[in-house]
Amino acid sequence: MNAIIKVKNLVKTFEIPRGEDIEVLKGITLKVDKGEFIAIMGPSGSGKSTLLNILSSIEDVTEGTVIIDDVDLTNADLIEVRRHKTSIIYQDFNLLAYLTALDNVMFPMLLSGVKEKVAREKAMMLLERVQLSQRADHSPDDLSGGEQQRVAIARALANDPKILLADEPTGNLDTKTGESILEFFREIIQEKNITVLMVTHDMSIAKKTDRILILREGVLHREEDILEDL
Repeated sequence: MNAIIKVKNLVKTFEIPRGEDIEVLKGITLKVDKGEFIAIMGPSGSGKSTLLNILSSIEDVTEGTVIIDDVDLTNADLIEVRRHKTSIIYQDFNLLAYLTALDNVMFPMLLSGVKEKVAREKAMMLLERVQLSQRADHSPDDLSGGEQQRVAIARALANDPKILLADEPTGNLDTKTGESILEFFREIIQEKNITVLMVTHDMSIAKKTDRILILREGVLHREEDILEDL
């Protein structure tokens, strides 16, 4: 299989004014194949969210190389990468409170220059795909946590990303809803050959993915070396 994500010797350091810089990622090297479903685990503060943010081009790289779908992020138009290569889902959903569910899903398409009529039709189709078409005109405050997460997933799929990054997508959900979100990820991987990287603290969720990556203190460990300690 072809690697859609290639990371080599990735270092991420945050500068602290009038303080000692913090090295969050310490020489990460990683390859992820197209269509893989990967769980990223590790203690709080180990660098999981930072790694996701770098892969989504939200955070920049201090040292090393990150290649996303043959695009080197150090020389790329990062806005274009975020619009067409990657998309990220957050634990707290990050929906725009003043927009309806439909408008939230339309929003990234409109930013990318898609005509409103086309964006509306596709957004409705995506809401139907996550079984929320009947809630299209509702604001986020009128939706349950599971419904908000499904709107967030529909929005993340709006521009047909190659890579879907999910930061604790089931963390605020009950077990049944979390399982349904996991099953939906499986379905879109099979249908669209999307690659999914998901940060989770839930081992029962992680075990249902293709592979588990474990970060501790900014260092990537092999699953078999450390899983017994978690």
